[in-house]
Amino acid sequence: MKLKLIYPKWPKMPNQPEFHLPPHGPVCFAATLPETVEIDFIDENVEPLVFDEGCDLVAISCMLTCQIPRGWEIADQYRALGKKVLFGGIAASLHTEETMQHADAVFTGEAEGRMEQVLADFRNDDLKPLYDFLHDFPDTALIKPARRDILNRDLYNYRGVQMVDLVHASRGCRFKCFPCCTPYLGGCRFRPRPIDQVIEELEGIDNNRLFIVDNSLAQDDQWEKELFKAMIPLKKKWVSHPIKDDPEILDLAAEAGCWYVYQAIFDTSDVIRNRIKRLKERGIGVEGTIILGTDDHDEDGIKRLVDFLMDIDLDLAEFTVMTPFPHTPIREQMKKEGRILHNDWRKYTGDRTVFKPAKMSVEKLDEMHQYAWDTFYGPGGKELQMGKLYMSVIQKEIADGTYKRPERDRKGWKK
Repeated sequence: MKLKLIYPKWPKMPNQPEFHLPPHGPVCFAATLPETVEIDFIDENVEPLVFDEGCDLVAISCMLTCQIPRGWEIADQYRALGKKVLFGGIAASLHTEETMQHADAVFTGEAEGRMEQVLADFRNDDLKPLYDFLHDFPDTALIKPARRDILNRDLYNYRGVQMVDLVHASRGCRFKCFPCCTPYLGGCRFRPRPIDQVIEELEGIDNNRLFIVDNSLAQDDQWEKELFKAMIPLKKKWVSHPIKDDPEILDLAAEAGCWYVYQAIFDTSDVIRNRIKRLKERGIGVEGTIILGTDDHDEDGIKRLVDFLMDIDLDLAEFTVMTPFPHTPIREQMKKEGRILHNDWRKYTGDRTVFKPAKMSVEKLDEMHQYAWDTFYGPGGKELQMGKLYMSVIQKEIADGTYKRPERDRKGWKK
């Protein structure tokens, strides 16, 4: 059986350097398929999609809300060619009813242990319109190493620098953050994978640089310590979302190869200042993730926040406009208050205002978003700061003997 697996392109934020990480959802999905399935994978963000009929089934994987409209377009064109289309991924679970209008079948939830039945239904010409496993979570021991072999690795380089590979050690999140859809998608219970299976997958990744994409590693202290201890011999260099602000755990993270972390910064308190300080004291870089436009933000408050970010010596900052994504607490609140401006999902990119702010106009919030980027990075831009952060990981790799020189082709760096 031949399956065409497509990861649609989406509009990028103009303030970010355009680079592309290997996608995580498609390679995890591919690992749930029987070995008899021949996979032709296309990431439309790095290579053109050619519509052809040389497959039995088309599967479209969408992660982002702003990505799903392009997925619908692709599905419509393939269905016009007479092909059956299966949709899955985070965005398909957030936009299920809309997606069902463009698909022969929509799969919601986690796919481990479920795809054999879906494929059997396809072979019997009996695909169901909806396979709803959204809150029926499989045993995490069923999660197999992601199928990174379906990727064209040469397409995931940025100016000669090998991009990180994505991997996850757990699912679910016990924190219930107001702008997040994870409680709806993955539940509010922390569901760790067996650590020995995580380590086996990490060992099998032919890349020293990783992004551990778990919602948060700071959910179970003992598990976090055991994970980091097991990672130390691998000498991998990795990025993650928050780790526990605990001296022992921070020390273990640094020893295990923590390169930098994404840290949500929501105020100008000493709690945040000291947390950043403790990370940097251990040689761990910090990229602040900053949401602008919360109900307590006015123009002056955003300016004070940007001043604070510059004062605490962040390595990078990622500024987004608060966005009321489907199935998040903030969207439900704003719907009740009549503050949602539209559902043009292509514009739900995190760089434009799609709701009525509490303390400023839409135009002013968009202006302050650009102000934050311009002020924090100055004329050097984000590329310069990214370069410094990548130099830091190269120095770490040289120190422990794991650095691999980038390959060149005849035209220069491999792209």
